[in-house]
Amino acid sequence: MAPCQGLVFRAPRRFPPALSQRKTEAKFGPAPPGGARQPLCPRERRTPAGAAAARREPRGPSRSSGPRDGSAGRPGHRTPGLWVTAAMEMGSSSTEKFYRIPKGKGPHSVGCTDLMTEDAVEGSFLRLYYPSCDATDNEEAPWIPDKEYYQGLCDFLNMYRVVGERLFQYYVGSVTCPAKSNAAFKPGEKYPLLVFSHGLGAFRTIYSAICIEMASQGFIVAAVEHRDESASATYYCKKKSVSEPHEESASSMEKEWIYYRKLKSGEEERGLRHKQVQQRAQECIKALNLILKINSGEEVVNVLNSNFDWNSLKDSVDTSRIAVMGHSFGGATVIESLSREIRFRCGIALDAWMLPVGDDIYQNGVQQPLLFINSEKFQWAGNIVKMKRLSSNDTNKKMITIKGSVHQSFPDFTFVSGEIIGRFFRLKGEIDPNEAIDISNRASLAFLQKHLGLEKDFNKWDSLVDGIGPNVIPGTNIELSPSAPK
Repeated sequence: MAPCQGLVFRAPRRFPPALSQRKTEAKFGPAPPGGARQPLCPRERRTPAGAAAARREPRGPSRSSGPRDGSAGRPGHRTPGLWVTAAMEMGSSSTEKFYRIPKGKGPHSVGCTDLMTEDAVEGSFLRLYYPSCDATDNEEAPWIPDKEYYQGLCDFLNMYRVVGERLFQYYVGSVTCPAKSNAAFKPGEKYPLLVFSHGLGAFRTIYSAICIEMASQGFIVAAVEHRDESASATYYCKKKSVSEPHEESASSMEKEWIYYRKLKSGEEERGLRHKQVQQRAQECIKALNLILKINSGEEVVNVLNSNFDWNSLKDSVDTSRIAVMGHSFGGATVIESLSREIRFRCGIALDAWMLPVGDDIYQNGVQQPLLFINSEKFQWAGNIVKMKRLSSNDTNKKMITIKGSVHQSFPDFTFVSGEIIGRFFRLKGEIDPNEAIDISNRASLAFLQKHLGLEKDFNKWDSLVDGIGPNVIPGTNIELSPSAPK
């Protein structure tokens, strides 16, 4: 997810007044000059590094301002994102009415399953989305699978857990994503592989609209959950210190939770984020290696004990067609991953936050094709200039901007909020959320077809990659100085 600007959750009157006035910042991705970020997923609600700096520029990622986190007051610390003022009375007890993540539009049904290797914190943790057989008996997967994720979001947003957990449970507790949990994999062809990286304060399930669409169009998608302390919450499984003899093997394991790490007083954000993006890229490469291991027929132990048949994936991945994609902090992870792993043939960076990208990347460049898809309201000059340093004079690197979109137009929160709450919290832009995600997905598919050599009909959307079409422009809407890279 990308960094959010700031969220102000106004609790219902039945909560103590002190709790109802608690202000927080959310962020799920990049940050303005210096590194501000907006929430990507649910909302990266902390002020990204450099975000504040962005405010000083004539044009920045977002016109709105928000509360500051521990890094407040330092240049370059603002979180482009959303201001959220949530009051229960503004919602409805019927989540079915307001909260619905869009289904995939491709020819394939979609299943999903979670995979965690047994290497503790150094292992891999991901949600796999894939073309599936029709599974009428399988239930849709829960969108946010554990209450600890609510707690992590509360910590990330500087909210009291007792308030935030109830709010999240009330609004999105029953939301599911339109993919059937552990549905049988659809054999019969080799599918290209897409590795997805979430934004700051997000986790593996929050970009399901994008991942499900890609799977419905014939991709296997591995959505990584990062353990670099940039996710609002994540976990690994470990053996219990004491286990009763009669307990089942599944109960001998317990979850060890890792929560979002806030900046320490006086800590420089760029150093932390650069260290994290290096770990994130390594986790994307680990996920790639893990899927290819399964594809080769090697046995992999899934400590989550799902009933999905991993052997069904054998010889199902087109190992010559692999790409990486991510939002906000995940966009920076895309760039870092491309620079490290040539098996990623191309990459797509959604509203990328460039602060974490190391200087060596700009010096050595990224050889693979790269598509930047930006929102209209989040970006700022300093961030765009960094993108252009990687893409100038290279026709295989493209940049487009979706008109009327915001940083939160990419994660699922834009779909699971009603019109009033979505606009009030800036989870929605001026453009319809479904149209914005369709533009992004179609441009991505066209780009992937060209650079992975797919034999599909995604080239019907080639014009979007050039920024031609309704609600899309080539390049950026941000004014740059004449000396900026072209």
